Amino acid sequence: IMKHIAGNVSRRAFLKTGAVLGGGVVAGGMPLSQVIWAAEGKVLKARSPRDVQTLDPGFYHGESDVAVMNCIYSKLTRYKPGTEWGWELDAAEKIEQVDPTHIRFRLKKGIKFSGGHGEMTARDVKFSFERVIKHNSPTKPDWGSFDRVEIEDDYTGVIVFKTPYVPVWMISLPFGVGHILSEDAVMKETKDGGDFGSKPSAFSGPYVLADWKPNQYLLLTRNPDWPGPKPGFDEVRILPISDIKSAERAYQAGDIDFTHISLDSLAAFKDAKLADTTIEGKPSLDYSWIGINMEHPKLKDINVRKAIQWAINVPQILDAAYAGNAVAATGTIAPGVVGHRDKALVPPEGDVAKAKEFLEKAGVGDLSLTIDCLNGSTDSTIAGMVQAQLSQIGIKVEVNAQDSGSFWSLGMESEGDRWKDIQLFIMKFDGFPDPSPETGYFVSAQVGIWNWQRFRSDRFDELNERALTINDPNERAKLYYEMQDIMEQSGAFRFLTHGGDAVVYRNTQMQAATRPDGRALYVDFKSI
Repeated sequence: IMKHIAGNVSRRAFLKTGAVLGGGVVAGGMPLSQVIWAAEGKVLKARSPRDVQTLDPGFYHGESDVAVMNCIYSKLTRYKPGTEWGWELDAAEKIEQVDPTHIRFRLKKGIKFSGGHGEMTARDVKFSFERVIKHNSPTKPDWGSFDRVEIEDDYTGVIVFKTPYVPVWMISLPFGVGHILSEDAVMKETKDGGDFGSKPSAFSGPYVLADWKPNQYLLLTRNPDWPGPKPGFDEVRILPISDIKSAERAYQAGDIDFTHISLDSLAAFKDAKLADTTIEGKPSLDYSWIGINMEHPKLKDINVRKAIQWAINVPQILDAAYAGNAVAATGTIAPGVVGHRDKALVPPEGDVAKAKEFLEKAGVGDLSLTIDCLNGSTDSTIAGMVQAQLSQIGIKVEVNAQDSGSFWSLGMESEGDRWKDIQLFIMKFDGFPDPSPETGYFVSAQVGIWNWQRFRSDRFDELNERALTINDPNERAKLYYEMQDIMEQSGAFRFLTHGGDAVVYRNTQMQAATRPDGRALYVDFKSI
């Protein structure tokens, strides 16, 4: 059951320190002139929403780490840039699914590790993948039922799984844990092959790490030993700017040339008709919802929970919080991903009359509740709308807006007893092109970790486990439809939106390259 959990937990957990670590150049008040330096050649200046926290792919924390790792290491496969989710060969010359539990790969010859650590071989692949399991990394569940890599010759090996594991193609190999390290370099650095943190001793990608001043900037320069296609830029400078509004101002000031912008700024950016600027809207895989703690004494009655579900009018909330630029979600799985439902069981508009009927059935009057959320403008707006909507059926709601350090530990039993007091809360998780993480957080084993609804269902757990093994997307989708139905029928979830994304970039300097969800793939950027 825990196959795809802890790796995603680490991605969530890093948000707890993101507000501190990702202060960024602009948000931190540091003059950009101190970090923007003259350079010869083509330079890409991009914003990251938070600073890198580790450069060890076996122990990565989040997207910001992986975006840099994509530049400095190689993988067997990688995500294709563009508007459709897919993967393509990277370090692998060939890769194929031999049978449900075996994947054979053959490496390209001539991929070198920097620092005199030699050519990449199948031994390095074996070492890189198996160390994640051996050292019990928090990202270990990204590998699912992975068992070992068998070496056939210097360039050929077979990845062996204990049971079929379908997410390997869209998560394990092309994302974080799929990066290949030099066994020689890591063993010399760590003695036991464990976590080396932010100090890699060998690179194998198109770029190398040239300089990194935490919370200020990170500089990548071309790898002279790279045998593949020449990347579009001589340097990539990544500036951590946590506040998206600060990032928008930095772009307008010319301090960065690529950034995401907020949905509520999209119309203003289009109206401004900024010179030499391309604006691209992107569908998001992320998902947000109102969670309801089923175990709280005030919320144990399913009729109370259903009253809350039906009283919440999602389109009204999205108009207020996203300036009408987001659509209602039907569940945790986004459009375009296997298992996306056409519609939710509770219509997005809800029904106040029906909500009142459920409350009468529960025999509850003068109900007062709390709703916890992050203290950013979007979540605060959502909380205010929920407060107003629930007042229509006689429920009083107090809003508790908190900073990220406080909020992200709320439902964690390991962090104290606050989980006992949670009633309603607003959550947003990262989404992935495989549906497994979008249900994996809600299995029974996640109660007290990331399943703050304290939702339990044996049927849900069974379906979640089985869905990891099914190759046929239509058959697999049916399991995810049912899982999301079970979540909604519990009364513990009111799905909100997948939001959306938008990127802006200076089209006189580059043709940007992103995944379908707008996340940057720097090695595919083309200079102009």
